[in-house]
Amino acid sequence: MASHTGAGRPLRLGLIGSGRIGAVHAASLAAHPGVDFAWVADPFIESARGLAAMYGATATESVEQVLEDRSVDGVILCSPTPTHVDLILAAAERDVAVLCEKPVDLDLERARSCQRAVAGAARPIMIGFNRRFDPSFAAVRRRVDAGEIGRLEQLAITCRDPEPAPEAYIRTSGGIFRDMTIHDFDMARFFLPDIVQVSAHGSNLFNGYIRDAGDYDSAVVVLIGAGGEQVTITNSRHSAYGYDQRLEAFGAGGMLSAENFRPTSVRSYSSAGTEQADAYEPFFLERYAAAYRAELEHFLRCIREDESATPGIGDGVAALELAEAAAHSAVTGRTVAVGGAAAVGPAAATRATESRG
Repeated sequence: MASHTGAGRPLRLGLIGSGRIGAVHAASLAAHPGVDFAWVADPFIESARGLAAMYGATATESVEQVLEDRSVDGVILCSPTPTHVDLILAAAERDVAVLCEKPVDLDLERARSCQRAVAGAARPIMIGFNRRFDPSFAAVRRRVDAGEIGRLEQLAITCRDPEPAPEAYIRTSGGIFRDMTIHDFDMARFFLPDIVQVSAHGSNLFNGYIRDAGDYDSAVVVLIGAGGEQVTITNSRHSAYGYDQRLEAFGAGGMLSAENFRPTSVRSYSSAGTEQADAYEPFFLERYAAAYRAELEHFLRCIREDESATPGIGDGVAALELAEAAAHSAVTGRTVAVGGAAAVGPAAATRATESRG
């Protein structure tokens, strides 16, 4: 069992997975004065050794070695999605706190089973929807909650990647709704926790290997909240002008918006054009650097204060429910009811919707 922590010592953390997202978390761990970055675990041991050497951690091929270290307070799971459930369960059994990258799993029932199994976990279990911690998005949410624009009526979320992920990744990603839009589903729930309807449309407009994998390269989703609030999500797997990440909240009292980031605020004015600016940040590593740091800070505070983490595993399951419903809607062309109907799955939810209309 991991020791309970006092305020006076750094928290001892391990990193599971040393790929691209693992490297992002490793940098945050190493930079935080309240963290003892102890372990990097990955079956690809050379990758683990390289990352561990950069920050003075110990590399291992064995996740068990990390979890059996009784001095470890928490782990960050950056391993492939199919490993998430087993590792969450193993950590919970040892009273080790978990920050797990999304999604909980690609299979909704397996994710729900994991949620039930860890319902009484002694230590925090957090899901890595880091965009909740983006300073701009979080500020919009606080100001909406404060009533600045009155009741939230419409929420518009735009997410476009600069270019498609590699073909091998696409084939195992679970599809655009489970892999990409799932962040936007969680953002929608960050503002409107009670979503009751999902309508999704997917298209293949520019990429052959995404089409061949049975996935979409472009998607639009409409969500309806319990009070009739409207959420629109726009996704694309490419964007010629950079990583497009915007949010707009609208109500009777006005609108709040969070715009894209640029490396600098410099503008160029000449005979060739005016207001010319830098391209948007190239990808999530740059755009959400502050969000990753704030996410880690929240995780550490939850460990120290024995608090439940938010977003938790329930949020991960809820976002996956919306992803499942969206995938079903895109195939059938029908609106899918969620919320109370989600427990019986999107197909049954669709039948329930159809039976009412």
